[in-house]
Amino acid sequence: MLLWVISLVAVAIVLYVIIVFNRLVRTRQMANEAWSGIDVQLKRRSELVPNLVETVKGYAGHERSVLEDVTRLRGAASVLPANDIAGRAQAEGALSLALGKLVALAENYPDLKASANFLDLQQQLSQLETEIQMARRYYNGAVRNQNVLAQSFPSNLIAGLFGFGQREYFEISDAADRNAPQVKLQPATPAQ
Repeated sequence: MLLWVISLVAVAIVLYVIIVFNRLVRTRQMANEAWSGIDVQLKRRSELVPNLVETVKGYAGHERSVLEDVTRLRGAASVLPANDIAGRAQAEGALSLALGKLVALAENYPDLKASANFLDLQQQLSQLETEIQMARRYYNGAVRNQNVLAQSFPSNLIAGLFGFGQREYFEISDAADRNAPQVKLQPATPAQ
């Protein structure tokens, strides 16, 4: 009888470990999938940026510093490894701020603001930013689920045993990046 109870308890423990392990695998895969969604949107934005810069460059040539910042930040964001979530979040936050400044330039250039090409690029960028925000929320939710499971007792014992650690959230690390961009435009100089 005692052997039967011990066997039953052992089977229950093994089943519990299997169930928790599978939940941890599922939450890790959901977080990986969510990160892939963010990565896809960031790549789409990165491909859109040169077109936007070239369109604005034709109208706002003397606003070089904003154009150079966007180009430099795009390059910096694109060379970071995909698994450097904190670095990517910081670089992409800075790029978002610079893109906001770039789009704000249109207010000072009526011809640019009316350009169908610019309007299309601006609309695509706006849609991409919305999709990035949605992907970021999904990723952060998946990370939250994994982190809760990895930290909660007794599943944290199994998580530690099988190497399921916490993941980083994809968030803006610099509070200044949350502010609306401030753009100071130089008055247009007449062409000579």
